Amino acid sequence: MAPQRRGAPKTPDGSGAAERLRPSSTRKDRAPQEAPRRGLKTAVLGACATLTALLLWSRMGGDDGVTEVLAHRMEVLPGRFIEVPCSEDYDSHRSFEGCTPRKCGRGISDVVISREEAVQIRSIAEKGLSLGGSDGGLPSFQASILDLHSGALSVGKHFVNLYRYFGDKIQSVFSEEDFQLYRDVRQKVQLTIAEAFGISASLLYLTKPTFFSRINTTEARTAHDEYWHAHVDKVTYGSFDYTSLLYLSDYLEDFGGGRFVFMEEGANKTVEPRVGRVSFFTSGSENLHRVEKVLWGTRYAITIAFTCNPDHSITDPTFT
Repeated sequence: MAPQRRGAPKTPDGSGAAERLRPSSTRKDRAPQEAPRRGLKTAVLGACATLTALLLWSRMGGDDGVTEVLAHRMEVLPGRFIEVPCSEDYDSHRSFEGCTPRKCGRGISDVVISREEAVQIRSIAEKGLSLGGSDGGLPSFQASILDLHSGALSVGKHFVNLYRYFGDKIQSVFSEEDFQLYRDVRQKVQLTIAEAFGISASLLYLTKPTFFSRINTTEARTAHDEYWHAHVDKVTYGSFDYTSLLYLSDYLEDFGGGRFVFMEEGANKTVEPRVGRVSFFTSGSENLHRVEKVLWGTRYAITIAFTCNPDHSITDPTFT
């Protein structure tokens, strides 16, 4: 729950500045007019200053619901983990010994993969998402999606199956090296999550949806495009037990806004994206979260989700 906003300071209305009037004075007619004018001028100046501050804050990607930054963009974190009490969400799902979260929390690491690997991964996203877009040539989704597993790709107002829609043309877009790198990165993220939560990596299974996202300032056209709403992954998807995000662009360099926010009563906490940064967390209500609206530029990331239930597992994509 975001903290309550404080009301804007009241601007002077000028009523205390008016001098006591003498009935016989020629100022009798002027003073009642001058006082409101002074008050109006003060109010206008105050409003302009407030608007300027808000515009600057927005340009810097600010959000008044964030009170603590867990990971700044300029930091290089070998690993940071914050444990939080588990929610009851997991109790309504089948439990898997040694995997279902009993230790809950959130972690951030900048050493899971190299920045060079992240740049290569981003090129996969750029190549795939270049096949999508609206009829006007611009992406129509606030969050354009590319899922190499299912083939789902945002095209106009709809999703198409990338592999069926484009057929053999796909082999001129992607390479076997692209898919191998994707698999290698997924495995590194899986090992990082397993180590942080003290579970065996062999008990974690990749689950859907696992996808690339590209978010820019294009206007949302449907409720599904409104990525900025708060949600709980376990409630939204069911199969999710552990969620991770791999960022492929830099906050305040490639885009403004777009930070990841863990929502807590009176103390929201944020992660500032950095190329190659991995943020991961247990998927229950203990990690209610949202993404700020992107105010300028383009934000790239991959969502990689894991389940403890083998019935909900998916395989790595292959290049055929």
